[in-house]
Amino acid sequence: MILKIVLLFAGTVLAFWISAICGGGASLILIPVLNLLLPASLVPFSLTIGTFTSSASRIAVFKKHINWKIFFWFVPFSIPAVLAGACLIKYVNPNYLQLIVAFFLIANLPQLLASKNKTEETGKEYPKSVLALIGFSAGFISGITGAVGLLFNRFYLKFGLKKEEIVATRAANEVCLHLIKLIIYISLGLYSDTALWLGIVIAVAAIISSYTVKCILPHLSENLFKKIGYGAMVVSGITLFTGTSGKIIEQDQIVVNHLSTRQKNVYSMSWRDTKMVLEYKASKGFEFEKSIQPEDLSESLKEKYHTLMEHYDEVRIEKVYAFGKASTHEFYCYKNNVLTRFKV
Repeated sequence: MILKIVLLFAGTVLAFWISAICGGGASLILIPVLNLLLPASLVPFSLTIGTFTSSASRIAVFKKHINWKIFFWFVPFSIPAVLAGACLIKYVNPNYLQLIVAFFLIANLPQLLASKNKTEETGKEYPKSVLALIGFSAGFISGITGAVGLLFNRFYLKFGLKKEEIVATRAANEVCLHLIKLIIYISLGLYSDTALWLGIVIAVAAIISSYTVKCILPHLSENLFKKIGYGAMVVSGITLFTGTSGKIIEQDQIVVNHLSTRQKNVYSMSWRDTKMVLEYKASKGFEFEKSIQPEDLSESLKEKYHTLMEHYDEVRIEKVYAFGKASTHEFYCYKNNVLTRFKV
């Protein structure tokens, strides 16, 4: 455990250096690491301790570069959204939102590969409604995952802010969110002693990073700054996708199978208690089958189900969808390990 903490500390210093250089992303870089040490529901608490400390220290270092127009439209709309997002943690699996965030980050690959002329974007005035929408979206996603920085980094770049302004304005926008999130997580019991200590490790590393990175930032050109930003987004997305998809497959027991014969090709996937099958037959075309529960049946089919249950040990039901045809139901009836199938 001590070795993991040392590695987390060193990785956090490096992550917040990258975060400051490219305008954000340390939290998204650290999520896969913390997923190895904590349950998914406690990761936002540890991250928020570190990101709150990092934002506060960056304000102290870069406060003269804050763009107050963005701040005054971003923060008021992000606060109610972060409340809603944090409250949803108990009801929504954070891994699924992390997976969506990963896809958005990987989608920045074309910007990374673009030529210098295409990468250099002129600043433009966003309508106030767009600033409010960005603030609301950032608050909501941040409330659930504990991280959001790089996801909205493109917004700061397209607004035409210089690198110091991006670092300072993001810190000012997010420090209020992080404080509110900490209060909510504690009130909902979404914390533990281990999560607290890991958060403190991240916080100390974040402070060291904030006060040392100001020696690095002046030596970077604006174009290189943007390239590093888009690169960090893509790398974070790939890392987040790899770690999160593995956890989802394990937790939800997702299994994909393929069966091929001369007559048909069958692809099946089981997810939790649901089984889905995509079948192709040369004579019938494509069919999609999904397992359903008895309560999802119509009244007449429920009677059919109860009648079959009187004669068989187990009855499983699948709903079949075929292109250009009405949906049907198949009853898989087992007795003494012998299968009998009825199609209605």
